[in-house]
Amino acid sequence: MAWRNLWRSRRRTLITVASVFFAVFFALLMRSLQLGAYDHMFRNAIESYTGYIQIQNEDFWDDKIVDNTFAFTGDLEKRVSACNNILATVPRFESFALANSGNLTKGVLVMGIDPEKEKYLSNVKNRLVRFRLSDSAIAVLSRSGMPVDLKKRLVLLRGNSYSSPASLLSDLGVSDNDSSVILPFFRKYASFSNAYISNGEKGVLAGDRLAKFLGIGRGDTIVLLGQGYHGTTASGKYVVKGIVKLPSPDLDNKILYLPYDVCQDLFNAPGMLTSLAVSVRKNDDDDIRRLMNDLSSEIAPPLKVMGWREMNKLMINQMDADNKSGGVMVLILYLVIAFGIFGTVLMMTSERKREFGILVAIGMRKTRLAAIFVTEMCYIGLLGIIAGIISALPVIYYGHAHPLRFHGQMAKMYEDYGLEAVMPFLLPGGYLIWQSVVVAVIVFIALIYPLRKISRMVVVNALKS
Repeated sequence: MAWRNLWRSRRRTLITVASVFFAVFFALLMRSLQLGAYDHMFRNAIESYTGYIQIQNEDFWDDKIVDNTFAFTGDLEKRVSACNNILATVPRFESFALANSGNLTKGVLVMGIDPEKEKYLSNVKNRLVRFRLSDSAIAVLSRSGMPVDLKKRLVLLRGNSYSSPASLLSDLGVSDNDSSVILPFFRKYASFSNAYISNGEKGVLAGDRLAKFLGIGRGDTIVLLGQGYHGTTASGKYVVKGIVKLPSPDLDNKILYLPYDVCQDLFNAPGMLTSLAVSVRKNDDDDIRRLMNDLSSEIAPPLKVMGWREMNKLMINQMDADNKSGGVMVLILYLVIAFGIFGTVLMMTSERKREFGILVAIGMRKTRLAAIFVTEMCYIGLLGIIAGIISALPVIYYGHAHPLRFHGQMAKMYEDYGLEAVMPFLLPGGYLIWQSVVVAVIVFIALIYPLRKISRMVVVNALKS
């Protein structure tokens, strides 16, 4: 009877279903975008720099000087690698120095890495710049046979660098179907020559923004000057082998990569490391916690195991603060949703007042009438929630594959905070269920009014309405 009642007035039913549908749809999109932005920021920080777990000297994190290093031995690597959930150990030597090229000097982060093992962590090799939209490249591309609207977009992307064709085409708004036609133009006129470093080679990889500031490119020479182990002078000349594009603007603006054995020689600390990063197979919080406990039992002071949360406290605090402000926005959205659903339920109850009076007058108990009405609302809520989820999923998947990218002043504001000007959607997860549950609860709360009206209904008055 409840199901048949729904379709006696299709317009009324569709209006009520639509209120639930839009509630679920917009709640899912808003939460997916918010959580996707957080996830993107965390992954950039973790995968580009810290990793999920590091082994360090217990004093290094608070005082990042070369003296707070530790000896990297085969025995230590063997004991660490024996723990479960470890894919690889990634040695690093991190310090600071002044970088000079011509008349320009800047303080930089010098990161000594194992060129082969780094693929398990930040994967620097895949971040080598492959395309750069320089003024000369844009001028040539503008005279080519590309579509006019694409030429206009090039002006907005002036000076940008890209490490993959996918990111370039995404920024340009080119579909997969058109990529085979458009990409050859960029390979011909905007390709960027690059190379990678290897152990024992006195070459460096420079962050894209840092390279632009210092005016350096592949084949140029850069001079580093800093303080080495136990107060010695660290100095050396290195050839720029390649330029890398990192997702974190702050890191991209100051980092230089060297082979870690060359970096040890630069800072006069042979056989020493500032950290031993761990690449993990499973990165869930419970898996990371168990692995940290296992590693802590394998090492002793002065070594210390640090997790990604401890190494990114500032960012986590910023995200928590932003999440609370975002929670206020979600709450406002829920209030709007609640009033919308309540309004449609109120309309539905008012329209059917005479119908309810007739049913009770011919013998139907009020409890049975209330049960039918609740069943109707359950059907309406279920239809709206399912339709909202089905409609939101394509948008979420598209937004994940083609994230929102900001340009101009908005992009500059993001970069001032050290963030990439990108907002991707988060793929469906637990939040999808919770948003649906919240909307379902709102629907049931809205039922209080009609149930109260039915229980207190005066049949005579209802028949006169």
